Amino acid sequence: MKQFIEAEFSKTLANFNRMAVDEGLKESIARVVEMCLASLRADGKILFAGNGGSAADAQHWAGELVSRFYYDRPGLPAIALTTDTSILTAIGNDYGYDYTFARQVEALGRRGDVLVVISTSGNSPNILRAAQAAKDRGLSVIGFTGQSGGKLAPLSDLCFCIPSDETPRIQEGHEFIGHLLCALIEEGMYPRAAD
Repeated sequence: MKQFIEAEFSKTLANFNRMAVDEGLKESIARVVEMCLASLRADGKILFAGNGGSAADAQHWAGELVSRFYYDRPGLPAIALTTDTSILTAIGNDYGYDYTFARQVEALGRRGDVLVVISTSGNSPNILRAAQAAKDRGLSVIGFTGQSGGKLAPLSDLCFCIPSDETPRIQEGHEFIGHLLCALIEEGMYPRAAD
């Protein structure tokens, strides 16, 4: 057991060390923050979608923006498309599971909004359909995937491809970047007063 624990720590640290020296990744984080700030300043909103553990990330990040991250400030308009069971089951029943997020993007998304889509493989059909629906309506698409990028990368304006093929490492990278985005968006919209 101890060897397994040590190996998991080592893999996670190696993954984060690769991310930490990736200047392109840092530039992409800054660009995504600017895209989100531009949308919010123009009365837009940020939509989030993902499956399984990535659905939890979608809800988590939307919650951080609507409520608070590091400090108290006005709420920011963010919606997780993963939370309304009546909508999800109606769309799944009427159109099929592949349309669970695309239909919501069609209903809620407006030109200038941002859609954040999370798929460790980059190939989840419902995520790909959501990304295409967003592109068709003039939303910016931010992808979160593993290192291959899958089919999601070319549908994204910017795509965070975590440098791993292991789902836990990919999800750990997603969570870190998601937190960075929430912190920087919060600071950009409502700068904390100097102490």
